[in-house]
Amino acid sequence: MKQCCPSINFLLLLLLSAASLYTYAVDPDTEKRLNDVAERGVHIMPFDLEKTVHVFSKTQHGGVQQVIANDESDTGQIRQIREHLLEISVAFGQGDFSYPEYIHGAGMPGLAALKTAKPGQIRIEYTELPDGAQINYFSPLPRLIEAIHQWFDAQLSDHARHAIPGHNHEHGHDHDMHHD
Repeated sequence: MKQCCPSINFLLLLLLSAASLYTYAVDPDTEKRLNDVAERGVHIMPFDLEKTVHVFSKTQHGGVQQVIANDESDTGQIRQIREHLLEISVAFGQGDFSYPEYIHGAGMPGLAALKTAKPGQIRIEYTELPDGAQINYFSPLPRLIEAIHQWFDAQLSDHARHAIPGHNHEHGHDHDMHHD
């Protein structure tokens, strides 16, 4: 996310989050799923979902996952976001996707394919942001790129009240991923 206008970005995120809440609050089955995922997430994610937003942006070679504090001065939330994303980026880099499996279930779209990736088939990069952190996912393999995209879609659905789609873009480092 562009950081030049934090208050405008926050208002946009707030409006999109409110729209997501309204859309998903209508269906009782979806509402139960959202509540179940949020409850399991409390045991994994140390930050407060009500004070943060997840942003999932698909790229040509994978995607970018961001977690942003709604209040850029909330250093406690920002610290917790950074610690969590650093921890899961290390786990994901080792092929360990047990955290999202616990939160979303073993049948989460894209997850099975991600778990079969061999070392070096997915490059994962953690980066701190002024108001949170992000993980960049890169792969030269179409099946893993598709798995990342499916996984992002599932996360957007399951975290609907606390997540928004980012813009699909070509991240600046994607060109560094070489095809095997």
